[in-house]
Amino acid sequence: MQILNWASLTDTDRKAALSRSPLVGDASLEQDVLAIVNEVQIGKDAALKDYSRKFDGVTVEQLKLSEGDIDAACARVDEEIKLAVSQAITNIDTFHQAQKFEPVNIETQKGIRCELRSEPIEKVGLYIPGGSAPLISTVLMLALPAKIAGCEQRVLVSPPPINDAIVYAANACGITEILQVGGAQAIAALAFGTESVPAVDKIFGPGNRYVTEAKRIVSQDSRCVVSIDMPAGPSEVLLIADSDANAEFIAADLLSQAEHGPDSQVMLVTDCSALADEVNLALARQLELLPRVDIAEVALESSRTLLVENMEQAAQVSNLYGPEHLIIQTQNPREVLKQIRAAGSVFLGAYTPESVGDYASGTNHVLPTYGYSRAVSSLSLADFSRRFTVQELSAEGLIGLSQTVMTLAAAEQLDAHKNAVAIRIASLQSDVAAQAKGV
Repeated sequence: MQILNWASLTDTDRKAALSRSPLVGDASLEQDVLAIVNEVQIGKDAALKDYSRKFDGVTVEQLKLSEGDIDAACARVDEEIKLAVSQAITNIDTFHQAQKFEPVNIETQKGIRCELRSEPIEKVGLYIPGGSAPLISTVLMLALPAKIAGCEQRVLVSPPPINDAIVYAANACGITEILQVGGAQAIAALAFGTESVPAVDKIFGPGNRYVTEAKRIVSQDSRCVVSIDMPAGPSEVLLIADSDANAEFIAADLLSQAEHGPDSQVMLVTDCSALADEVNLALARQLELLPRVDIAEVALESSRTLLVENMEQAAQVSNLYGPEHLIIQTQNPREVLKQIRAAGSVFLGAYTPESVGDYASGTNHVLPTYGYSRAVSSLSLADFSRRFTVQELSAEGLIGLSQTVMTLAAAEQLDAHKNAVAIRIASLQSDVAAQAKGV
């Protein structure tokens, strides 16, 4: 990887050093994806099947897998994979069960009760990338929280032909419907609905730049009402290391993300130039052994090493980049962690490779990319629910708050707001007067 000295870079050079892959943000991308979305909205199932032939090279007769299809796929899965899925489910379930919402119910002042409640989103669409690397683990990361949250309809889509292990994991996690459709067309189908694909309320899941762009487009399309989890596109990792770090470990971690796709990006930030050189040598050695060497090599072309003066500056650089994954391999990783403000998920120490978070430690691996971690959080149980507030006032509560509300409403020149309170106060006063006359 190219090695750059952070201190010697101009502001413009620093911005360029932290820029994402040039494969991201193609000017023609929006128009290409919009055309797919429009075609699916009109052509529905027929359009989905056409795109499967065109993009996946697969002729799909039935988009939705039958119970027989699911049973047959599950039977073909190796027992070793089933055991691995089982352990991963246990850890992911444990971590997400602990995130269950606790309602808030308080009296802010006498006679005024305020509540915060949560209800599951009824219909969710879960996108599982397939293609060259079917992501079995993503099934667990999406399906389990959806089930724990109580989402009634959980629809999973993945490019055809769906990997048997994806089907097995989906079935193990209680997915209600599995459909073999992928890419931008799958996102459009979940947003608008087709004869086979039900329209959902919210779409979850990572994907390539076409999937990411499709999620953005449908979430802003007035023809449908659907929200998305986050901007989750090509994988990326930033690794902070000091002179004590193991170069072989670092190279392995960088390559674990580089092999995801040619538009992935990996960054090393270190205060040790000797380590930077060692890592480059280790990358060359390990790269030769990877089956996905061609993909990783392209990703490394848009990746780089940044030499900083100390760990404080390393944390500053990381916060500017806002990585999806942040690995801290230093002598005192928790000291560096204290300075971290933006990251999708953080991995501390030499024995915490990013791979454990991808599969089975328990945390969720659906994370914001492109620097969105500066404002967007990693996926959690809360994303599968919507929260709403409740308020209830007694007559005494309204009287105690009335003057404040009417004063503020008058200041904002919203007379109807003021009147909604005033008319009730007048009614209460009339009732009091009537009772007094009755006595």
